[in-house]
Amino acid sequence: MKQRTIVCPIIENDGAILLCRMPMDRGVFPGQWALSGGGMEPGETMEEALRREIREELGDRLVIETVTPFRFRDDRRVKTYADGRAEEIYMIYLIFDCHAANRDVVINDEFDEYAWVRPEDLAGYDLNAATRVTFAAKGFL
Repeated sequence: MKQRTIVCPIIENDGAILLCRMPMDRGVFPGQWALSGGGMEPGETMEEALRREIREELGDRLVIETVTPFRFRDDRRVKTYADGRAEEIYMIYLIFDCHAANRDVVINDEFDEYAWVRPEDLAGYDLNAATRVTFAAKGFL
């Protein structure tokens, strides 16, 4: 079984959290709302990987002012690829609280939509299981 270490930012700006919706045809949680993030590359520190993932997925105009470790967790998930193949992956999540100076987001093709959501409104979104666990640990759900 493949193993991935995932860096995952909880990005906050003016009391709202950034959520991204996964495309319907791929990913670990197709069509559901999630936090951004992705796998660490060899030689990267946790913060280097986190900032790279934010730049790649959310654009380079989003300014992250602070990064604070929040927690870590793990689980097993099945990832579906655009070509239809699937594989089980053991995932280690490194989750960080991040404060953004702005909301200037330009998503890449890993997502099809994004939203800034107040914690009290999170329950109205079809959040993936991993994001639900994270938000429950923060006391948002």
